[in-house]
Amino acid sequence: MNKAAPYDSAEFPSTPRAIQHYIEEALETGDPGLITHAIGIIAKSQSMSVIARKTGMSRENLYRTLTPNGKPGFATVLKVVNALGLRFSVLRQPVASKVRTAKKAASTKGQAKSSPRRKTSHQHTAKRHEYA
Repeated sequence: MNKAAPYDSAEFPSTPRAIQHYIEEALETGDPGLITHAIGIIAKSQSMSVIARKTGMSRENLYRTLTPNGKPGFATVLKVVNALGLRFSVLRQPVASKVRTAKKAASTKGQAKSSPRRKTSHQHTAKRHEYA
């Protein structure tokens, strides 16, 4: 019986484009554990020893914190991302549709309409002169 070689995800993202897509997909999930793990996979693929040297952190600490259960501080994440030659960029989320939902429409349906705008003194004066 043939045994399959163990899958090593550190071999997966090797090109800059593959690394970018890998991190982007992890970020889109919004799952902090998955994002941290993805950064750890990329760090392993680029040599954790090199990343440790660039960040000034211990290799053991990086292995421990860059896991799904590791809870690195934001400063650690930034150091590792910078050491990988990457940077974060902030994009605006797409604006939700302006179509009113049935729930919102139902909640405003029973409300009274606002009162008409009061006339200014200038409008009153103009009206008086019409009848003169």
